Amino acid sequence: MKLGVNIDHIATLRQARRGVDPEPLAGAALAVLGGADGITLHLREDRRHINDRDLSILRQTIHIELNLEMAATEEMIRIARKNRPDMVTLVPEKREELTTEGGLDVRGGFDQIASAVKRMKSAGIFTSLFINPDADDIKASVDAGADAVEIHTGRYADTRGREREREFRRVATAVETALALGIEVNAGHGLNYDNVGRIAALPGVRGLYIGHSIVSRAVFVGMETAVRDMKRLITEASRDSGNRD
Repeated sequence: MKLGVNIDHIATLRQARRGVDPEPLAGAALAVLGGADGITLHLREDRRHINDRDLSILRQTIHIELNLEMAATEEMIRIARKNRPDMVTLVPEKREELTTEGGLDVRGGFDQIASAVKRMKSAGIFTSLFINPDADDIKASVDAGADAVEIHTGRYADTRGREREREFRRVATAVETALALGIEVNAGHGLNYDNVGRIAALPGVRGLYIGHSIVSRAVFVGMETAVRDMKRLITEASRDSGNRD
């Protein structure tokens, strides 16, 4: 099972002083040393953390999976086709949100999303849609031509007790549905060192995409160690589930 490390919040810390430190590219290199299988970055319309330079240099220097999260806008499609990341994950985006609040409304924005998927795939870019754990959204993603979906695990991560159990079942059912429809499955959002195990143990999940919890731990133990710790948890949880590292 792949671990994609999101470096957005290294850039968030850089933007606190609008300077040059810490350098997200150095964080990405340390994540690779820690065992990351991929690097994720979200280039937002307002450039609140990651910027165009970060994407350009990472494309030239990182030789593991580079996953660009982006809105399905004309500007971002142009940037993606120019930089040619290994994977694009289309996500919803609102200026006022602190972080991505939910999955894409694939059915409501079907024509725009399907057009973006087509243009990504015509450039040879593997394309995923970040969606809620909902069967209809999975079916719509297949109809839109996506190569994969990333199941939003935020509700699972944010709840407790019986509600968390219900949300876990929603995620598990969504994974099963996607696999039955022949589309690859990733998962992410809100996953941390305490809750990642159950998601990592779900059979058939291609990769987990995790950022904030890794960067938070890295403040205390360093990026390489924080990534290695997360990779170990994922490996242990998935070992007996039929997943592969």
